[in-house]
Amino acid sequence: MKPMNEMRDVVVAGIGLTRWGVYPDQEWYDFGSEAIFRALKDAEMEWKDVQAAFCGSVYQGTGSGHQAIREVGLTGIPIVNVENACSSGSSAFRLAYQMVASEIYDIVLALGMEKMPRGPIPSTAFRPWELVSGFNVQVANYANETVEYMHNTGATLEDFARVTVKNRKNGAMNPNARFQKPVTIEEVMNSRVVATPLRLYHCCPLADGASAIILCSRDKLKTKSRGITVAASVLASGVYGEGFLQGGSPASLKYPPSLGIVELSVKQAYDIAGYGPEDMDLVQAYDTMAPAELWDIEKMGFCKTGEARHLLKEGVFDINGRLPVNTDGGLMSRGHPLGATGLAQICEIVSQLRGEAGPRQVERARIGLAHAMGAGPNSSVTILKR
Repeated sequence: MKPMNEMRDVVVAGIGLTRWGVYPDQEWYDFGSEAIFRALKDAEMEWKDVQAAFCGSVYQGTGSGHQAIREVGLTGIPIVNVENACSSGSSAFRLAYQMVASEIYDIVLALGMEKMPRGPIPSTAFRPWELVSGFNVQVANYANETVEYMHNTGATLEDFARVTVKNRKNGAMNPNARFQKPVTIEEVMNSRVVATPLRLYHCCPLADGASAIILCSRDKLKTKSRGITVAASVLASGVYGEGFLQGGSPASLKYPPSLGIVELSVKQAYDIAGYGPEDMDLVQAYDTMAPAELWDIEKMGFCKTGEARHLLKEGVFDINGRLPVNTDGGLMSRGHPLGATGLAQICEIVSQLRGEAGPRQVERARIGLAHAMGAGPNSSVTILKR
């Protein structure tokens, strides 16, 4: 593969999303093929133009990408299945990006899809003794991290409720979101406790759905004005010494690293793109739980630790604020089909930079960032520019 400074520009030519929800009578390949057709139409391309496919999913089993693409048409192209927990879709995107940037292919598909099991996420990213001990109860892990965050910053449950209120308000303007009804702070605070201190409306809903993206070299674009450039696509894994319960064994904090996994991935992305947090016009933050949006924003350098809750209350993260966050409703409103989530975040940035986001459009948006986390642990950051 060529050095980064010798790689050619890669652009997003087309995006495709399904309406996310609960569909007992459909399978992941139904969602996946629907998203592919929508992305092809958006890119003004035909399936025969696509030279390779990278397909992200978590619970769909062997050859899931092959089964989805079979619904579109098997043409002999290489199909690579990617399982990287909640970063599966964004990891597939990164592989697709690298294939085009290094001039191996000119037009590539990135696909994310999931039909979620019902109930709490049954994570298997733990050792047997950890599973028996209950470490794979994700909401409980987040609850522990939330308690620590509250202790260190003074954040309150009402601060977290404001995240839910903002994202549900944004989701009400997103026709593909699972939840399209706003909620009040009182409704969030009165919802039942799931894992102390987190309540039901502090937690993102699961969903079935898919997202697809066509990436290509600039000369293959059908409509030049709609192409969005990939400025950086980064994936980082766990950092020894960082306490992390969401996707693996808790590590000792006796010798914490200078950069945690989020900080490491976003620093790499800023360095590659040549931009910093001050340049971003909007952000898709990883909000599996409401408090996670706040510490995600802080870890990515948009403000100091403990400041995000104040900026949220002031309206800085609203669609018409200085730094709009999760303009499509985020995971809290859109839902969380694991393999599709990372790509959906990128799709929202693309829609915004094109000026095609409708009632949730951010004015004069030119650069955006999407961040997803996943078991392993993994942290992916994608920066796009108009």
